[in-house]
Order: sequence, then structure tokens, then C-alpha cells
Amino acid sequence: MTTTAPDKMVPHNVEAEEALLGSLLIDPEAIFRVSPFLRPEDFYIVKNGWIYEAILALHDRREPADFVTVCDELERQGRLDEVGGPAYISSLINAVPSAIHAEPYGRIVERTAIRRRLIAAAGQIASLAYEESEDVEEVLDRAEQTLFGVSQQRLARDLMPIHQVVADYFDRIQYLYEHRGEPLGVPTGFMDLDRLLGGLQRSDLIIVAARPGLGKTSLLLSIALNAARKLRQRVAIFSLEMSAEQLVQRLISAETGIDSQRLRTGDLREDEWPRFVQASGVLSETMIFIDDTPAISAMQLRTKARRLYAEHGLDLIIVDYLQLMSGDFRAENRVQEVSYISRALKGLARELNVPVVAASQLSRAVEQRHDKRPLLSDLRESGCLTGDALVQMADGRRLPIRDLVQASRPLEVMALNEATWQLEPTRARKAWRTGVKPVFRLLTRLGGEIRATANHRFRTLEGWTRLDRLVPGDHIALSPLDTPWDQVVRVEPAGVEEVFDLEVPGHHNFVANDIIVHNSLEQDADVVLFIYRDEVYNPDTELKNIADIIVAKHRHGPTGTIQLFFKKEQTQFVDAEVRRADLA
Repeated sequence: MTTTAPDKMVPHNVEAEEALLGSLLIDPEAIFRVSPFLRPEDFYIVKNGWIYEAILALHDRREPADFVTVCDELERQGRLDEVGGPAYISSLINAVPSAIHAEPYGRIVERTAIRRRLIAAAGQIASLAYEESEDVEEVLDRAEQTLFGVSQQRLARDLMPIHQVVADYFDRIQYLYEHRGEPLGVPTGFMDLDRLLGGLQRSDLIIVAARPGLGKTSLLLSIALNAARKLRQRVAIFSLEMSAEQLVQRLISAETGIDSQRLRTGDLREDEWPRFVQASGVLSETMIFIDDTPAISAMQLRTKARRLYAEHGLDLIIVDYLQLMSGDFRAENRVQEVSYISRALKGLARELNVPVVAASQLSRAVEQRHDKRPLLSDLRESGCLTGDALVQMADGRRLPIRDLVQASRPLEVMALNEATWQLEPTRARKAWRTGVKPVFRLLTRLGGEIRATANHRFRTLEGWTRLDRLVPGDHIALSPLDTPWDQVVRVEPAGVEEVFDLEVPGHHNFVANDIIVHNSLEQDADVVLFIYRDEVYNPDTELKNIADIIVAKHRHGPTGTIQLFFKKEQTQFVDAEVRRADLA
């Protein structure tokens, strides 16, 4: 036999609400102690929330909050009679002898409000659990987000009056003025880089990109160690390529100066053992958290980061590296999957208000050029078209893609809706030059022709396919709907030429030379850093052990190049010493 538990009352404390309001009426200065964490909607009794809202309004106008002014404010809002008139306001003042306990009263009100939100969240989670048609991973993510939102209620973005934004901005500028010369975000530990970036800014996605073997992981670990050891920052490292033990080996090598290879084999000299023991102890005291789950998905990473943020706090997230992550859904191609992952990481940075630093591997296209220094176009996993490719505009015109780069107003192009197989006018975000690259000419059975880079994608019967994987006889989609398909005759080299690309959110394609072509996908990074070491490509260079850190994109400030010294034996980056000689 089962018994039903009696219904429980919704958490609230009327006495604490009334005592808080009475304290604020006795001592208007007490509002400074409670307003940072308490909001009108935290009150269970609606009329008490109205009174608190009136006190906040007076505070915002720099007017004192007392019996007379609060009654006047409520009268002006048309709520005085609804709260019980002046008699109720007077009773609040008489309910407490002093305002000394205003903050504890406020904490009680806040605590009961959080409990009510938890109950509401539990109801939402229960409803989600009953939705059997939903994917269980999606349900888990939404349930966790609902619960996480309770603790993050005060960080929620909403429509805000500009005076509140201006006040917050003024306080920030005042803080920056008082701390001039200090990094504004999480310092990287590298003097010149921090001077250029102002540190790693909260809510930013920072991409560190390079070809294999140039030191992406080493730079990320150097940043993590500098932040955690020198500045006591809480750092999460998600390593998809190396195990946790291998990461620790690199960190200890950097900390002790002991050759990483000898650490791996345990070949330590007698005088190195004390350094190893000391470094192990120092590293153990840091707030570094390591997850070495291979092929982790964006959703799994977000779940673990949220949990860590709730339990320990979090200042910096490191991901090594982007291309090894898996998507949470079946994408048409790897381009869209990586784009989804980068958007997810940017969303995580904003949600937790921490910088996310992710390594990204560049393609071999970098090494096909005479100048091996990376460009932003190398980061985009999409191809490019020659400047004479005619883009079909929504107004019927056909314009060379090179002419769209300087467009002074938003672009409307025709794009294929793959669900309806209809062409639709679509807003294009931007067009840009992507550099000078080898191009190939695609010729079709119906006389079509277009020149593009090897990795540009075309719509085939099987889906989106790179140009260098098309073979004679393959069908590619056309824009005229009466003849929707054409066939590839041949693909041939067509020299080296300046190329361009176009970004079309939503459909991610457009029409060029009457052929349906894929577009470039948006890069969500706020900062893009490239690593270039000349000695890798030019063994006789004078710049031995010198790495150029190229800030190719900086959404909030200047770009440029700084130099770091690379210690090969410890796989560690340190500030480069600059020596100035008097040549007079």
C-alpha cells in the first residue's frame, strides 16, 4: 500500500520580505548591500515586489527612499492602493527595530526564490523526459541547460534600458582607468602578445592555427600553465589528441627545463630529481582540470564545462584541437560540421563568460605557396572562385564576384533551398578576396565553365563534392530549373589567380555561372593566431628557434606579429629577448 505525501508549500518567507522592506525604509543606504543580488521578481508576495521596485526606482534617480517618497512613487505608478495604502508601508517600518540585518533578510528572500525556480525547472525537466520523440542526448542537454539557467539567472541577457548599459560601461571604464597598463582579460603570460591583445577577453573564441609540428599544443599549454601557475586562474584543458599523462609530461618539462624525451623514458639525472619533485608539487597545486576524451562532441564538452564552472568556477577553456571534435548531428560534409563546432564553442564562451582557446590544423594549401606564412583564407575549410565568376543576384543581374567585395549595401543573391529544390532570394553577409591560389577549370556537357580552387564544392547527386573529386560523367546542379543537372566533361589546371568567396548564411550556397556552388562558412573566432617558424621551411635561416605569432584577426583591436622563443627540448614557448644594438 502506498501513501501520498502531503502537498508541500511553495518556498517563501513573508516575514523576511517584510523585514527587508522595513529595513530599506529605515536606512535607504542599505539598498547598496542588497540591490546587486536581489530583484523585484524574487519576492513571493507580489505587492512586496512592487514596493521593492519602487525603492529601486528612487535609488536609480538618486532620491532617498522613505515613507513619503515610496508612497509617492507607488501613487505615481498607480499601485499604492493595491499594496495596502500608506498603512501597509507604515507597518513595514514598524516591523523591524533597525536596518542592520538588511542583507541577511535579502539573502533569505533570494534563497527562497532560487528554490522556487528549482521546482519550476524540475517540472520542465520532467516534461522533457516524457517527450519520447526527442533524442535523449538533446533532452539531456536541454535539461542541464534548464538547471544551469537557475544558477546563472543573474547573467541572463534581456532587453535593458540604455541608462543601465551606460552605467555598467562607465564603471568598467573607470576600472580600466585605475588599472592602466594591466591586461584587460586573462593574461597569456607573453608580454608582447598581452600588449597587443590586452589578454584573452571573456566570452571570446580564440583560434590558434598552424600546420602539424609547429607547436599549437605547446603554445596552448604554455598559455594554460602561465595562467594557472602565475595568476591562479582556473583552467580546463580538453585534449583530444594527447592523453592526460602526456600533457602532464609536457607541463613538467616546461616547468623544470628537463628534456621531454628523457622524462618520457624516466632518464633523469641525479641533480634533476629535486626539480622534478618540486615541479610535480607546484603543478599539483594549480587549478588545472584535464579531460582527454577522444572525439568529444560539442555537446559533451559543453556539459563538462558547465559542471566544472558550477563546482569550481572557470577562467579559461583550452581545446586541442578543433578538427578532432565530433558534431552532434549528421552534417552533409565536414565543412558544415566544423562550422557547427566553432559556433558551439563561441556560444559556450558567451554562456560561461570565459575565453575559449581552440587549436585548429591548417590544410596543406599553405605549403603549396612560395610564402608559407598562413593567411585567414587558409583557415576556412571552403574553396574559392576566380574574380570573373558571375554571381546571380536576386534582382536579375549577374555580377562578377570580385565586384561584390566593395559592395556598400547588403547583397541579395539567389540560393538553392535544398528542401524544396527551389531558388530563393537570400541575404549574403559578405564577399572577400582570399588570396592568390592554384585554380582549375571545370567544363560541362552543356557548355558550362567555371574556374575554382581544388577544394570548392559543387552540388552533385550524392551531395556536396570537392572540385578535385569530380570525375567525367558526374552530375552537378544548375540554376535553370527546366534543366536542373549537367554533367562534368573534364577538370583541368588553369594556372594561379586571385580568388574570392561569398558567405550566404542559411542555405550556404549561391549561383555562379549558372552552376550551384557552395559558399564560405562564417568564422566565429574573435581572435585568430597563426604560428609560423621559418626554420621548419628554411633550415639555413638565421631565425633559429624563433616563432612568429601572427595575429591575423582581432575583432576588438589591432592585428600584427610578435615573436616568441621556442624551446624544442621542452616544447615550450617563452618571451623572446630583444637586443638593441647601437649602430651609430
